[in-house]
Amino acid sequence: MGDLDFTKVQFIDVDAERAGQRIDNFLIGLLKGVPKSMVYRLLRKGEVRVNKKRIKPEYKLQGNDVLRLPPIRVSEQSSEPYVNTDRANELEKFILFEDSHLIVLNKPSGIAVHGGSGLSYGVIEAFRAIRPESKFLELVHRLDRDTSGCLMIAKRRSALKSLHEQIRSKTVDKRYLALVAGTWPKSRRVVQAPLHKNTLRSGERVVRVSQDGKPSETRYSVMQRYQGATLVEALPITGRTHQIRVHCQYAGHCIAGDPKYGDKQFEEDVIANTGLKRLFLHAHQLSFDDPRTGERRTFDAAMDEQLQSALSRLIPVE
Repeated sequence: MGDLDFTKVQFIDVDAERAGQRIDNFLIGLLKGVPKSMVYRLLRKGEVRVNKKRIKPEYKLQGNDVLRLPPIRVSEQSSEPYVNTDRANELEKFILFEDSHLIVLNKPSGIAVHGGSGLSYGVIEAFRAIRPESKFLELVHRLDRDTSGCLMIAKRRSALKSLHEQIRSKTVDKRYLALVAGTWPKSRRVVQAPLHKNTLRSGERVVRVSQDGKPSETRYSVMQRYQGATLVEALPITGRTHQIRVHCQYAGHCIAGDPKYGDKQFEEDVIANTGLKRLFLHAHQLSFDDPRTGERRTFDAAMDEQLQSALSRLIPVE
């Protein structure tokens, strides 16, 4: 698309990859440094036009549309986050798979998937910085900052649309490994508990089981028992914020290393001796239909050394 000159009227040809995207979302992504309120004002006043016609924010772009942009005053302070490129380049070694449409990453714990809430940048900003030639890079889904494992980044809008549809239709299979407190009973295969999300003044998100919440379901299976702990596999059927962590807490088996929903006694009695310094939640397996070929793909992400070391210091049972 090339560099934009905000000082004059510009015309942009919309390619087929953008087809189906809402005009407001397209402009917000295109006009870095322009407040969202200004984007909607430009649309409302008819200063942004498609094929010489006024359009509403919900208009969906079509291939070969011609978009007219008026001159726009942009803040002198760039909205582009500062990215430490040395650290960003380290993410390359965590790539499990990449083709022309998609990246599957084994995200390390401790890095957010995107900037915000006091963080200058996350995985997606890092990849945009180290892949400046890539015209399109978008997160397909999210992982908590402290959760490691399989994360998808779309390199084509068509791939993003395909994978979002698969997520909506629940044909994407995401499986997590979690080390939890106590003895998880084999008979407990499902936790169904509605979840309600609250955002505190600090911006921190806290999720609680509440009848006012959204229906939520996680399926569990026991992988290995240890003295004082159990390694379980969790399969979230719904995709609520902090779902697995809160459902484990609700079931009476908090996840190890969880600073928000954890069990202090479990940490002192069992986890303190393992050297674990992070949340023990890892997205270890991901299955979906390849958006390019249609074939079913499954990717496995190995646990990092800290998780493996923590397990090695526990005493297996059975």
